[in-house]
Amino acid sequence: MASAVLNLNLRCNLTLRASCSSQERNHGMPTMKDNIVISDSQLSGNHKHPPLINALKASAEQKVASFHFPGHNRGRAAPSSLTRLIGVQPFLHDLPELPELDNLFAPEGPILDAQKQAAKLFGAKETWFLVGGTTCGIQASILATCSPGDTIIIPRNAHISAFSAMVLSGVVPKYIIPEYDFEWDIACGITPSQVENAINESNTEGRKASAVLITSPTYHGICSNLEQISQICHSHNIPIIVDEAHGAHLGFHPHLPPSALSQRVDLSVQSTHKVLCSLTQSSMLHMSGNIINRERICQCLQTLQTTSPSYLLLASLDAARAQISENPETVFNKPVEIAMEARSLIEKIPGIRIFDSSTFRLDPLRITVGVWDLGISGFEADDILYEDYGVVSELTGIRSITFAINLGTRRDDVLRLVSGLKHLSQTHSFSGWLNNERFNHMVIKSCVGTASGMQLSPREAFFACKTKVSFNESVGKICGELVCPYPPGIPLLIPGEVITEEALSYLVNVKNNGGFVSGAADSSLSTIVVCS
Repeated sequence: MASAVLNLNLRCNLTLRASCSSQERNHGMPTMKDNIVISDSQLSGNHKHPPLINALKASAEQKVASFHFPGHNRGRAAPSSLTRLIGVQPFLHDLPELPELDNLFAPEGPILDAQKQAAKLFGAKETWFLVGGTTCGIQASILATCSPGDTIIIPRNAHISAFSAMVLSGVVPKYIIPEYDFEWDIACGITPSQVENAINESNTEGRKASAVLITSPTYHGICSNLEQISQICHSHNIPIIVDEAHGAHLGFHPHLPPSALSQRVDLSVQSTHKVLCSLTQSSMLHMSGNIINRERICQCLQTLQTTSPSYLLLASLDAARAQISENPETVFNKPVEIAMEARSLIEKIPGIRIFDSSTFRLDPLRITVGVWDLGISGFEADDILYEDYGVVSELTGIRSITFAINLGTRRDDVLRLVSGLKHLSQTHSFSGWLNNERFNHMVIKSCVGTASGMQLSPREAFFACKTKVSFNESVGKICGELVCPYPPGIPLLIPGEVITEEALSYLVNVKNNGGFVSGAADSSLSTIVVCS
């Protein structure tokens, strides 16, 4: 105990000393920025500089003898093969939790300042930076609101992180099947009435839901009416969690749908690296309202996140926030303008369709084009666009391709895309094979039919003894793995559910038409893992 107290006191003294002396270390030594000399007083007086960026810069410029991790020692021993690719600068700033850089799990300095500024920008009561992606945020949100044996209301097309969270927490799911557009083979959003019915059904079954999770926007940019869903959840005193991985930019332009937080949700998890500009793997978790216990959120994040967070990822979150903060009302003017021009040009191309919805609001920066009138699949069209025109899409399906517009998209990129689509239109003719009614029937039957066949909870299935059986022999057995066909991207089989003949037929159909399956141990589907 005495040793622990001594170490704690030493740590506190180091933190205080570092915060007082970080400027003293560089006293009299000017800072270089873009080859311009800036004094310390000028730098500290400029409030536009992100706090975590400033702290990381100052720490990297220290003339010190480093006897700490990481082993590349501020780039001195960085692998040459990588420095030839990205240079040495990333290594210079790849620092550990030095006192002056603050502590992610007990922030008091630049991290706390950066998170507070992010909360203000996004309209949150409190914001946490994540270095484990939105996956970590979803898991923490479910763990913080649900206990073993509780019920969570969740869409069938939730991200895989929600299912791993059910394994970690022991919560039992009550699924909502999303609205489905069978012409496009796309899962849509969740309606308020679906949430209301699910809550009432759970109450009737004697298992009040501990949380409701909604994915909005979806991968295709489909947004649910979170305002009404929040009202319904709060009338039952149930917190609402929103997987807003694809919506960190929402609310920053009149033509963009409103953000989840502006619609009074309790927790929103955003992949700041998707449409915004932080580094891949960095995300934010936002909290609003008074239903959620913040201490439990902190505890869950400390349980799930690494104890060696990357300060490059953390700094990129601070930088992305600062980038938007400079002109929050106009920063997305150009991307929205480019997206509208792209839609206008694509709509004129014969045989090419653009996805729209009369039920749900769409993110205009996500453009999904249908190619089935040309007699080719989205996979075939995607290959041609990439190989012949250098166009790289975000998401490919049997009937469609989705393109994401962002702050870095240029008009030249759109013109290249339009040229490629025109080429597809001119070189392919309609064959009709993708309008197969049997295919549509199988989608309905498989997605709805398997949802009610849960025999074990995801956690029970995860820890159950398992074995592999042949594809055809798996019918009637309890699935032991997550089987998710793309398209449509809805988990067809979830651990703990009974495998049906219809589900297997659907998987065969998807693979025969160019799709693929994720989650399964055997991607060829010769075998399936089942619970013994």
